[in-house]
Amino acid sequence: MRCLTLADSLKKNSVQTRFVCRNLPDHLCRMLAGKNHELTLLNTVQNDQEMDDLAHAYWLGTSQTIDAEASIQALSDQSWDWLIVDHYALDIRWEGKMQKNAKKIMAIDDIADRQHDCDVLLDQNFYLEMDKRYIGKVPVRCQLLLGPRYALLREEFRQLHAQPRFRNGTVKRILIFFGGVDIYNYTTCAINAITRIDIPDLYVDVVIGMLHPFRNQIEAQCEQHGFICHIQTDKMATLMAAADLAIGAGGVASWERCALGLPAIVRIVAENQLECADALSSAGAIIKLSDSGDVSQDILNAIESLMQAQNQLISLSTSAYKIMESWTGNEVANILMAG
Repeated sequence: MRCLTLADSLKKNSVQTRFVCRNLPDHLCRMLAGKNHELTLLNTVQNDQEMDDLAHAYWLGTSQTIDAEASIQALSDQSWDWLIVDHYALDIRWEGKMQKNAKKIMAIDDIADRQHDCDVLLDQNFYLEMDKRYIGKVPVRCQLLLGPRYALLREEFRQLHAQPRFRNGTVKRILIFFGGVDIYNYTTCAINAITRIDIPDLYVDVVIGMLHPFRNQIEAQCEQHGFICHIQTDKMATLMAAADLAIGAGGVASWERCALGLPAIVRIVAENQLECADALSSAGAIIKLSDSGDVSQDILNAIESLMQAQNQLISLSTSAYKIMESWTGNEVANILMAG
C-alpha cells in the first residue's frame, strides 16, 4: 500500500509505473488496474533448498537469485529511471543483480536487518536514534530518507493534515483498527473493552479488511452493540479525523494517526512494530499497552485512565501531530522526480 501511495503520486506527474509482484490477492490486482498502474505477476515458485539466510526469506517463496531473474525478465522491455524495492526478503544480492534494469534503485526498509545496494533508502518510521540504524548497511553514495517527514500517506491525509483538529480531552467517538487482517483478533478485544465502559452517546467505528478471518463475528458484534463496521474502507482519513481516540496496532497507521493528531492506545501485533512504538511512547504520542496479559482488560484500563485525565488526551494529540508537523506528503515523489 505504501508503494501504491507513491505510485499514485508519481502518476500525477505522467510517470509510467509498473508493479512486479508475486501472490497478489485479486482485489489488490483490481485496485492497481483501476488506478492505471501496470502489473506483472511472477509465477509462484517454491524452492526451499535455495532460500537465503535472511530472517524473512520464506516470505519470498524462492531464492533471491530466482526472483531476480524473473524480475529482470518482467522489466526487460525498456529502460527504467527508478526501481523501488519493498520486501524484507530482498537485500544487496537482489539489488546488485537488478542494477542493469534501472538507472537508480530506492529501497524501502524499516527493520534495518540487512545490507542494501541502493541509491536511496527510505525508512519512514520514528526511532530515537534514526541516524545510526543504517551505518555500514548502505553504500556511501546512498541518500538516506529517515523519519515520518518522508511517510508515504495517501492524498486525503495530506489534505486533512493541513487542517489539524487538536482534541480537547473529551471522548465521544472511538476508532478501532488493528490492520486489515488482524490474525489475533484484537479487534474483538477492543470491542469487548468498550462495551464495558459507560460513555453516553458514544459513537464507535470499527475498521477491518475484506479478508479478516473473524469478519462475520465482528460484524455481528457491531450490529449487537450499535457500532459501525467498515469493510475495506477508503475513508480511513475521514474516520481518523473525526475520532477522539483510536485503538489499534503500530505500522503505517501510526503515521496516519500522527498526521491527524489522533491520540491512540496501541497494542503491538508484529515484532517489527516494537521499537517504533517504544519511541512513540517515549515521545508521549501514544499509550503503548503491555505485550502480554489480557488485551481487553488492558484496553479497558487505558481508556478509563484517559477518561480521568483529559489533559493527557490533549497532550497525546499535540505530541502526535508534532512528530508529523514538517510532513507535506510530497517529499519522496519530488526526490524521485528530480532524479
